Amino acid sequence: MDRFERQLRAADPAFARLIERVPLLDSPPLSPNWLRCEMLERHQLLQHADLRSASTVLEVGSGPHAISTVPLAFELAPPGRLIAVERARWSQFSKILSATGIQDRVRAIACDARRLPLRDDSVGLGVCLHGIRSLGSEDGIVEVVREMLRVAPRVLIAESLPLGENDAQRAHLAMYALREEVFLATGGRRDDLHYFSLERLVHLVERAGGRVRSSTMMKVDLPHALAYFPRELVESIPDRSSRDDILARWNVAYSDLRRVGEDHPPVGLVAADRG
Repeated sequence: MDRFERQLRAADPAFARLIERVPLLDSPPLSPNWLRCEMLERHQLLQHADLRSASTVLEVGSGPHAISTVPLAFELAPPGRLIAVERARWSQFSKILSATGIQDRVRAIACDARRLPLRDDSVGLGVCLHGIRSLGSEDGIVEVVREMLRVAPRVLIAESLPLGENDAQRAHLAMYALREEVFLATGGRRDDLHYFSLERLVHLVERAGGRVRSSTMMKVDLPHALAYFPRELVESIPDRSSRDDILARWNVAYSDLRRVGEDHPPVGLVAADRG
């Protein structure tokens, strides 16, 4: 039995039944159950949050696969409602959410999270799980967290930390560290920023006006598939010198992933109230 199956058996049986409805995805070289594994990790994170005291929760950065949306909606006791916000990436969101049968708990909104179409204090808790790194810059992160604190009195931010405690975590970090550079070279935009330290996450939340109640590190004993990106993306970099340099580093990182696997680094969790 692999670690995912073992930890799934140890999870809340109702949640285990729920994510068994999530479709397996055929996206080599990733394992077909990578999406279920990522949802299980989010479920574990949420055991550190008091969601049931909030009747309405805001999720910033839902993404195309509803990775955090499904465990968030599961944790909300009816008649709790989740407002899921994403700017543009919705490709499989509805299909995956419908497969779980909890889509009625979710209201999806396409918008820029820096300008939420919500009234002040209209939700009980704002949550961003593994989405901070997709907000483009530190200033962008501060803008979004400040807006979250406008509509909610408290927020929970969770993000992977740049800590490699074993070879498989270090393999993940080596591949992930190439993403920002590659996206900038191919599309001229910053995406998947480098992971921040826990201290830096706290600083960003405080800059946004949050009063940090707790900042903790959680260790995750699960595989992690989301550093990988295809070689073809590197090969599309127009500048030959940059392309050759990054491709050499991609080859080393990919070789390490194949050799030792890819494990989830520790995760930082920052809980804050409006200051």
